[in-house]
Amino acid sequence: MKSKVALLRVAPDTVLEDIDRLMELGGVSAALAAGKTTILKDNISWHFPFPAANTTPWQLEGTVQALRRRGFEDLVCVQNKTVVTNAFKGEDLNHYVPIFQRYDIPVLYNFKPGDMQWIRYEPKARMRVLDRIFPEGIHIPDFFVGKNIIHLPTVKCHIYTTTTGAMKNAFGGLLNTKRHYTHSWIHETLVDLLAIQKEIHPGLFAVMDGTTAGNGPGPRTMYPVVKNVMLASADQVAIDAVAARLMGFDPMTLDYVRMAHEDGLGIGDPRDIEIVGDTELANERWGFSVGDNGASMVGDIMWFGPLKPFQKLFFHTPLVNVFVAGSEAYHDFYRWPLRDRRTFEQWCATTPWGRLFLRYAQMGPLGDAAAPEAGADRPGTPLTH
Repeated sequence: MKSKVALLRVAPDTVLEDIDRLMELGGVSAALAAGKTTILKDNISWHFPFPAANTTPWQLEGTVQALRRRGFEDLVCVQNKTVVTNAFKGEDLNHYVPIFQRYDIPVLYNFKPGDMQWIRYEPKARMRVLDRIFPEGIHIPDFFVGKNIIHLPTVKCHIYTTTTGAMKNAFGGLLNTKRHYTHSWIHETLVDLLAIQKEIHPGLFAVMDGTTAGNGPGPRTMYPVVKNVMLASADQVAIDAVAARLMGFDPMTLDYVRMAHEDGLGIGDPRDIEIVGDTELANERWGFSVGDNGASMVGDIMWFGPLKPFQKLFFHTPLVNVFVAGSEAYHDFYRWPLRDRRTFEQWCATTPWGRLFLRYAQMGPLGDAAAPEAGADRPGTPLTH
């Protein structure tokens, strides 16, 4: 049986309408359970507004509009924090807050006890690793159970999983602040999380933004490339497989895609995925590669290299705070002010998507009005990094 992935060429002046069509082609109404609360799970990989790292404001607003038009009125956003991201700062700097306010969408935080509690969950599916990583029990937020969820990832590379997308987007929401325990088994963890999602959510869907895609050592320090595409699907494995193939990777060589395919959690083999929409885009191969940065080289040694046997000493004790402080210093006090802010500013000044981002900063949500003419750009042109 084939899975369906919608793939469209989109433009800044029609992007909200494009997203509506994208979600219709992807089968959103059939994928979600009517009458249920729908969680919007945006992706804040870095609180700074680095291109391709985070859910875009038009991706969020277009998804909200499309859902409301189809009768999904009860929407709520759930945020999480990581060792390198601040959820409050991220939703502000990426211009989500005015969208939440305009469309009256409450925002809950999985790290605030007043918003939700972490409960022990016993999966029905066979777990590959989570039951061994957390012998005291797998815990998930109680708020997630019985609700639809829509993931809002971007098309980008990842230093540990090669690519990242819909499946990885569950990582922050479903696992607590000890999720760094799983990094040495990250592929198996993503498969386990998808199995859990299929048990607790009556509906799953993903809308993926590739208007600017992330080449290089993601999910933060990347080389943004304008690609003008977006994807949508009810199959979390298939949408990640199609995005990976666009970036130039064979999806079945990515362990998390292959294992999820083998476990029957979705379709990872491109031969069994039906592309709808602008079907000719499926033939594109962008030639992306991952590479390394300073943070990833440390992680390679700790999680996958010679120091892996000692990771309980490093990451299950107060010593973890040394690595947290190091990651924060690297990303927020070196990379952003000295390198990546210039890339962001160049993207804003020279690309139509950057100018649309500034429009959100200056004027708030697009609402029912079309975005202003953003000018021409050469798709596929990388920015100086």
